[in-house]
Order: sequence, then structure tokens, then C-alpha cells
Amino acid sequence: METPERQPRWLEEEEMAAWLALAGLLIRLPAALDAQLLRDAGISHFDYTVMAMLSMSPERTMRMSELAAVANGSLSRLSRVVDRLERRGWVFRRPDPSDGRFTLAILTQEGWDKVVASAPGHVEAVRRFVFDALTKAQVRQLGDIGTRIQRAIDPESDCTRTRSSDGAPRPTGGRAAD
Repeated sequence: METPERQPRWLEEEEMAAWLALAGLLIRLPAALDAQLLRDAGISHFDYTVMAMLSMSPERTMRMSELAAVANGSLSRLSRVVDRLERRGWVFRRPDPSDGRFTLAILTQEGWDKVVASAPGHVEAVRRFVFDALTKAQVRQLGDIGTRIQRAIDPESDCTRTRSSDGAPRPTGGRAAD
């Protein structure tokens, strides 16, 4: 006996408009952030994110596999970026002394200085491109929406990591006093 073919759940008009707005945002915002960081700091947005994630970690150190996950990149992409950051003296790698199967990425003092120097321009771009256009209520809604979508994609992900316990810059260049 044949089972009936399941019909797609087509988007309604309002959903289509929201999807097209989101899809455009997903393409244009990363390009705008990349352009600002390349112009002002000579690094890509992914480079900055990797170093910022390390700057927020205890001892500015993280396993490469964990860093790839929090930076939203594949391990192979991260490895290529860390190669480049190592050549610039901003990051170095070493085997994890607690489990040699893993490799640690460590942010150097020069890398920390680069994150700190790059953060003001980056956070200004984030404010200009995102937050200046929104009300306080919309900012809260955006956070909720982003979290819900990320959890729908990956229920196991920790998509709320934004603060450092030691006051290190957040990925968006938060103030050290936060």
C-alpha cells in the first residue's frame, strides 16, 4: 500500500517576508562586519571571533574542538585560521596536558592586545548595524528569537555565551568593567 506524499508546508505571506528579511540579514551583516574589521584592524570577522572567544576563556585557552563550536566554524576552517593567527604571533597551540588527544589554542599577549585594539571599532559597527535600529524591547526580542532559532538548529548548543567571568572583551567588544 502506498503512503500519500506529504505536501510541503508552504510559507504564508508574512512568513515569506520575514524569511526574506532574515536571509538578507544573514548575507549582508557578516559581509559588513568583515569589511569593517578588515579595513580598521586587518583581520576578518572570523579571526576576531576566534580571538575574542579565547579572550573570554579561563587562561585565554580553549580546546580547538570547543573553539570551533563556539566560533561557529568547522575544525578544518579553525585550523587554517589558527595557522594564520600563529604566524602573526597572536595565538599558539600545544597538546592538552590533561588529555593529549586534544590540542589547546592559547591567545598570546599580542593577541589579547589585538582584540582590545580591535574591539572599539567592531562594537561601534555592531551598534550601528544592529542595535541603533532597534528599541530596547526589540533587542530583547532579537535575543529570544536568535536563541530559539539556534536551539531549533542544535538543541545541544550553548548559544547564550556572551560574558567573561574575568571581564575580558566579549565577541562584540564589551567593556572590561561589565
